Amino acid sequence: MSFSIFSPLEQFKCLPVTAFWFGSYPIVVFSNVAIILFLVFTLFGFLCFFLFKSKNKNLYVVPTRFQFIIESCYAIVYGLIEANIGASGKSFFPYIFTIFLFVTLTNVIGLVPYSFTVTSHIIITFSLAICLFIGANIIAFKKHGSKMGQFFLPAGSPFVLALLLVPIELVSFLFRPISLSVRLFANMMAGHALLKVIISFAWTMTFLSGGFALLHIFPLAIIVLLMFLEFGVALIQAYVFTILTCIYINDALHLH
Repeated sequence: MSFSIFSPLEQFKCLPVTAFWFGSYPIVVFSNVAIILFLVFTLFGFLCFFLFKSKNKNLYVVPTRFQFIIESCYAIVYGLIEANIGASGKSFFPYIFTIFLFVTLTNVIGLVPYSFTVTSHIIITFSLAICLFIGANIIAFKKHGSKMGQFFLPAGSPFVLALLLVPIELVSFLFRPISLSVRLFANMMAGHALLKVIISFAWTMTFLSGGFALLHIFPLAIIVLLMFLEFGVALIQAYVFTILTCIYINDALHLH
């Protein structure tokens, strides 16, 4: 029996689902990425509807499982803001909470079979990071004005030390959106690629002759364990992304 082996990177292709054509040119393309993003925003809209419908009559003193998950997410983000920004960061709670839910939902949905991992595309993670980077700079400039230079060189530092500190701080500052986006993109892409490799290995073993075909049970067992690991990585990456968001906003508000 013949079989084919696909590239583990094939699962990350952005594929069109529907398109409206003008001659030989597509006008509107609804891709697999758009479907997942639409699903995420729908779930987020349902969450907002649940929270604010009829003045929170859907909330209970003894929370349901769904309410417990929502309250846990709220408590996690609120705790991160208090620990990393302080009282001045509470006004940024809606933005940070939205970022946390978006990254969490996209990471977890990507683990569903036949789904798509949006955060495995650098364009998505870089868009989130560059928006944060630009927004943080606007906040810093609005609050500190020309004193933003203290971010690269603390006040009172000697001139000789400035020749060393300023280039290092400047490079580190400019690479923030790159490091933030690549961290999330690389972790999600590597984990899913590893799963695809092991699945392909298990599928290939089913075509072995004799009792050797039964050995595919072992890579399948590894896949089950890796799925739990990937679920944990998905949550941790959302948590890390949120922490770094808080840190960058804190730097914009308080400089060094």
